[in-house]
Amino acid sequence: MKREIREDYRSDILKQGEAKISSRSLMKGAGLTEEQIYRPFIGVVNSYSNFFPGHSNLDKIGAAVRDGILMGGGTPVEFQTIGICDGIVMGTQGMRYSLPSRELIADSVETMAQSHVCDALVLVCSCDKIIPGMIMGALRLDLPFIVVTGGPMLAGNYKGKRVDVQDIAECAGQVLAGTLDEEVYKAYEDEVCPGCGSCQGMFTANSMACMTEVLGISLPGTGTVPAVNARRYHMAKDAGILAVELAQYDVVPSSFIKRESFLNAIKMDMLLGCSTNTALHLPALAHELDIEITLDDFDALSRTTPHWVKLSPSGKHLMQDLDAAGGVSAVIKQAIGAGILSGGVKTIHSKKHKPGAEEITPKTLAEVVANAEILDDSVIHPVADPYSAEGGLMVLKGNIAPLGAVIKVAGVDPAMWEHEGPARVFDSEHKAFLALLMGKIRPGDVMVIRYEGPRGGPGMPEMLMLTALLCGRGLDKDVALVTDGRFSGLSRGGVIGHVAPEAALGGPIALVHEGDRMRLSVSERKIEVLVSDDELDERRKEWTPPAPNATSGWLARYAKLVGPVSGGAVL
Repeated sequence: MKREIREDYRSDILKQGEAKISSRSLMKGAGLTEEQIYRPFIGVVNSYSNFFPGHSNLDKIGAAVRDGILMGGGTPVEFQTIGICDGIVMGTQGMRYSLPSRELIADSVETMAQSHVCDALVLVCSCDKIIPGMIMGALRLDLPFIVVTGGPMLAGNYKGKRVDVQDIAECAGQVLAGTLDEEVYKAYEDEVCPGCGSCQGMFTANSMACMTEVLGISLPGTGTVPAVNARRYHMAKDAGILAVELAQYDVVPSSFIKRESFLNAIKMDMLLGCSTNTALHLPALAHELDIEITLDDFDALSRTTPHWVKLSPSGKHLMQDLDAAGGVSAVIKQAIGAGILSGGVKTIHSKKHKPGAEEITPKTLAEVVANAEILDDSVIHPVADPYSAEGGLMVLKGNIAPLGAVIKVAGVDPAMWEHEGPARVFDSEHKAFLALLMGKIRPGDVMVIRYEGPRGGPGMPEMLMLTALLCGRGLDKDVALVTDGRFSGLSRGGVIGHVAPEAALGGPIALVHEGDRMRLSVSERKIEVLVSDDELDERRKEWTPPAPNATSGWLARYAKLVGPVSGGAVL
């Protein structure tokens, strides 16, 4: 399949002809020259913020992108989106806005790119909901685009020990549990985040950045090159140049991103042991292209895909180690060679037949990573020596999760693979947190937290403070946690989230009673309450939907519009 250079651009509607004299006048008022006006318009979507490290370098990354666009012969058209730092708002009402913000970000990209008629987009982003939100907007428009992330943060240093945000999260749990001296905690607080970049392990931000590489919508290294490395600016400039080419040849995502591309991404998810939140975001991205991806796909592929890379919070390595070991490209190449990934899927990258050619041929994923190599097999395990024969994420089913639930099995101690105990039932995260804080949870218990899904929460808040306290009390190997809410990529232990259908929709998790026996079996991929079907049917007759937690504002509208978590919680 070859692509021919286009003769006109989408943006011509804003600037061509006598009828657009006022439009051109306004552009000139902003400083654009006649030549700039008639070049292709490349939208630079940026979520820069000076408030948190994942976004604090995006102003400089955006400037490098603009340089690249100018170098490539385009005109940058820059606009902003919102961005929430989950780590800062964790445990507050702000956490309920995090997942819904993904939809606002997608809508803002659609709104601005449509209104100002961009010919292509460069998505300058970082962190959890922002990366998928921007991509959703670009896919919805079927507009040429490339993703540029800010990169992961380097490790901190505490008395010669390498530390990351996982350490501070669990320190907080230890302080709340009264098992860590405040002076030590304060020292960790000062050292864990040494500068800009997304959190250092395979948490959601970095998981989604890695997904962009395997989907073929970013440059190699996007997922792993540290934020402070000069390569970030080289990549940003190269992305700006490439964005102009994408506009010139009209490389729209629907022309190369197919279902097979998303199946590759799910397999990469398993190979890397990514965050459970990818099970929310990949289906949502696919939805924008009318491609169906469900938890059943994650379930099927996790059974046949090994686990090769184990980063924090599941292991000792960080993103900087994966980068030094060859990066995502090296994992992709090994996986293609092993017959796990399809190397024939197309990407935004291309082969030019000659300089200034009138046509190009898209590169396959295999061609993009052809020169990659594994430089450290202690970080990227060889095919013959996986951490496990099955993927780092796993889908569980059972009578309380007929549509599935998700567990990051890479972060579960083997002692928790089989667990049975009494249900401790809470209708909110806050009530569960107070019970744990007051010492009311005992080894062997199964905490059931419900009405925290996309509709019930609303917003499906992450529960890092809860899981950190669980670890801080030393209960992560003795207590299971089951919820229709979700967890931060930093969470580890026997925690099962995304239970579907959620309680607010009448899912069976709403029927669990205090003291019911609960059973978790990772080996059988099962989570269930040990109550007969007849008894559950009787309980269902007595169940009534609770009053909504949000009755005004954006969250109330979100709760009415949001779809099931098993389909990506899209509106």
